[in-house]
Amino acid sequence: MAIPDNAIRHSVVVPLIQSDAFRLFTDGLASWWPAEYTWSQGTLVDLRIEPRKSGRCTEQGPYGFECDWGRVLEWSAPEKLVITWQIGLNREPQPDPEQASTVIIDFRPETSDTCSVTLEHRNIERHGQGADEYQAALSSDYGWPFILHRYVEAAKRFDR
Repeated sequence: MAIPDNAIRHSVVVPLIQSDAFRLFTDGLASWWPAEYTWSQGTLVDLRIEPRKSGRCTEQGPYGFECDWGRVLEWSAPEKLVITWQIGLNREPQPDPEQASTVIIDFRPETSDTCSVTLEHRNIERHGQGADEYQAALSSDYGWPFILHRYVEAAKRFDR
C-alpha cells in the first residue's frame, strides 16, 4: 500500500519480540505514554485501548474523568493496530470520527529478539483549519518522535 504524501511516518526498533512489543504498546500504554501529553497530566489514572474493533482508546483521570482519544479500526495482534485519532490541533477532543485522522502501528519482527515498530499518521487534513500546523507539530521532535522515544525506553525495561 502506498504511503500518502502528507502522512507522518516514524519507525523504531525495540528489544522485544513482536508479541511483547504489541502488548507493551497496547496493554502497557499508560506505562510509557508521556503524562504531560494527556489532559490529566500528573493525575493520570490510566490509558486503555479496548482490544477489539470499535474498542475505545480512553484516558482516565481522577474523580471518574474519562475522555476518548479514538476508536479501534483494526486489532490484528500482534502485527497491527489501527485507530482513529480524535484529538484536534489544540488538544481538543473531536467526537466526530469523520473529522479524525488515522494512526496505523505495524509491528514486524526484526531479529529473533527485536521488533520494528512503524507508526504512520494519515488523514491529518480531516482535522480542518490548522491541520498543516498540527501535522508540523506531530512531526516535530516533540511530537511522535518524542512519544516513540518514550516507548523505546519502556521497552528496554519491559518485564516479560
